[in-house]
Amino acid sequence: MMRLRRSHLICCAASKEKMAAHLSYGRVNLNILREAARKELREFLDKCAGSKAIVWDEYLTGPFGLIAQYSLLKEHEVEKMFTLKNGRLPPADVKNIIFFVRPRLELMDIIADNITSEDRHHSSRDFHILFVPRRSMLCEQRLKEQGVLASFINIDEYILDLIPYDGDLLSMEYESAFRECYLENDQTSLYHTAKGLMTLQALYGTIPQIYGKGECARLVANMMLRMKREFAGSQNQILPVFDTLLLLDRNVDLLTPLATQLTYEGLIDEIYGISNGYVKLPPEKFAQKKQGEGSKDLPTEPKKLQLNSAEELYAEIRDKNFNAVGAALSKKAKIISAAFEERHNAKTVGEIKQFVSQLPHMQAARSSLANHTSIAELIKDITTSEAFFDNLTVEQEFMTGVDTDKVNTYIEDCIAQKDPLIKILRLVCMQSVCNNGLKHKVMDYYKREILQTYGYEHILTLNNLEKAGLLKPQTGSRNNYPTIRKTLKLWMEDANEQNPNDISYVYSGYSPLSIRLTQILARPGWRSIEEVLKMLPGPHFEERQQLPSGLHKKRQQGENRTTLVFFLGGVTYAEIAALRFLSQVEDSGMEYVIATTKLINGTTWIKSLMDRPESPTQ
Repeated sequence: MMRLRRSHLICCAASKEKMAAHLSYGRVNLNILREAARKELREFLDKCAGSKAIVWDEYLTGPFGLIAQYSLLKEHEVEKMFTLKNGRLPPADVKNIIFFVRPRLELMDIIADNITSEDRHHSSRDFHILFVPRRSMLCEQRLKEQGVLASFINIDEYILDLIPYDGDLLSMEYESAFRECYLENDQTSLYHTAKGLMTLQALYGTIPQIYGKGECARLVANMMLRMKREFAGSQNQILPVFDTLLLLDRNVDLLTPLATQLTYEGLIDEIYGISNGYVKLPPEKFAQKKQGEGSKDLPTEPKKLQLNSAEELYAEIRDKNFNAVGAALSKKAKIISAAFEERHNAKTVGEIKQFVSQLPHMQAARSSLANHTSIAELIKDITTSEAFFDNLTVEQEFMTGVDTDKVNTYIEDCIAQKDPLIKILRLVCMQSVCNNGLKHKVMDYYKREILQTYGYEHILTLNNLEKAGLLKPQTGSRNNYPTIRKTLKLWMEDANEQNPNDISYVYSGYSPLSIRLTQILARPGWRSIEEVLKMLPGPHFEERQQLPSGLHKKRQQGENRTTLVFFLGGVTYAEIAALRFLSQVEDSGMEYVIATTKLINGTTWIKSLMDRPESPTQ
C-alpha cells in the first residue's frame, strides 16, 4: 500500500494560509464558507480522542486540500495519512484509524478488506468512517454484509458540498453529475446541490429571487423551496448578500464546452488540465540550467504550480484571450525591471531600508513572471501549430453554420490518422449540436468509421452521447441553431481580443450561449427573448423567496447587485472568464459569483460520458 506524502494532500502550509486570504477579496467573502467547513472538520476529529491516522479515498485529497492544510490535521493529533488500497493497512502506532471516503460500494469492499486484514495485536484500535458528502444506507449495508460494520465506533458524514476555489468561484467537484442526470436519471447530485444552496443561504442570507432554465434547474429549485418550507421558523436573520440566483442546466448549452477555450486559463486547462487549483507542467521549461550541467541532470518530475487569484500576475492575465497575454507579460517585465533598477537611486538609509522591505514582493513577482512566461511559451508552441489552427477553423465553421449538414473532410482525415478519439468525438458532437442533429447517412458514416478505427467497444460511448443529446440523428424539426445564433448574437465577426468589448473574446468570436442568457437576464430581462428560450431545452421559470421581516436590502446609490450563477453539469474556465468580464463592465450594475457541480473542459466532459469499467479511484 502506498504511503500518501503529506505534501500530496496539501502542498505547503504557508502558501495555503496565504491562499485563504484571497477568498475574502471578492464581493462575497467566501472565506466564511471555508471557515464553516474547517470548524466541522475539527469537531469530527475531536470526537475521535487520541492519536489518528487518516485513510483517504484518493479523489478527496484535492478538494480537502482547499479546506484544510496538514497543520490543521496535525493540531488534532493526525500523525499518519495513507491512500485507500486493498490489503493490510501500513503500520501506524495510533489509537484511531479514520476512513475519509465517498459513499461508493466498491470503496466499502476495500475498507472491509483493510479491516479483516488487521492483525490481532492491533485489536485496541478504534475505526471510524467519514462519508463525504453524505452517509449512505447502501454503503452501511455493504459493510454489514462484509461483517465489519460493528467495527466502527463513529459513522458520520462531512457535508462538503460547495468548495471555495477562488474569490468568486465555488465548485462541488462532483465528477459524475452530468452523467448521472442525463444518462442514469439519478438526481443525487441535484439533491446535493439543493443542500449546498441551503448551507450557502444559512451563511449569506436568503436569496430573494431565483431564475432558472432547464429540467435540472427546475428540480433543484423545487427541492430548495421544499427544504425551506421544512425549516420554516428557523430562518436566520442575515441580510441577504446575493440578490439573485440563476440556475442553468448544462444541456441548455451543449455547444460551449465542446469548443476550444481561448483564454489563458482555459488553454492551460485544455492542454495540461487544472485539478483542484493545481497544474502539472513539463519540467524542462522550468529548470534553472547551471553551467556545465548535462541534460541528464534536468528534473524529470512535472512542475506543479498553484493557480489562483492570490498570485497578482495570474489574476491579471488568467481571463485574457491568449493573443493578449504576450503583451501583458512584456509590460509586466518592464515594470519589474524598473523596480529593481530603483536600488541604484536608494541613497539614504531610509531609502535603502524601504527598498529592502519591498524586495520579497519584487522577487515573488519576478519568479511569477518567469513561470508564466514559460507556461505561455509552452502554450504558444501548440497554438501556433498547423494542427491547432486546422481544428479551430473547423470549430468556427460549425459555429457559424458552414457545411454542418455533410460529412466533414477534416474529421475524416483525423479518423484516418487515428487522432485521439476524444478530439473526434468533440468535433462530431459539435457538428451535431450546430445542425440540430446529423442526417442519418452522415451519422451512420461517422459511427461506422469511429467503430472500425477505434474499436467496437466504443458503441456504448456513442449511445451515451446520443442519450445526452450531444450526438443525435436529425428529426423532421427544423434547425433552430441559426435563429438562436442570430437572435442572441452568438457570433461576433470582429471580436476584439486585446481590449474586449464583448464576451465573445473568450472564444475569439463565439459568445457562450450560457453567458449570453445570463447577460440578457440582467438587462433587459428574459421576456425580451421568450421565443428563443422556448427553442432551448427545459422550462424557464422565476421564483421569489420571502425574506424574514425587516431584512429587505436598502441599496445605496450606484451599488451593484450580486447574482450567483449555478451551472448544473459543469462550467468551463472560458465561461467563468466571460462572467468576470461582465462583472467588470462599468455600467452593468451587476457582479457575478460562479458555482458549479464541476469545473470541466470538452475533454474531461466527454470522458465522463465514455463507457468504461468502474474503478475505485474514478
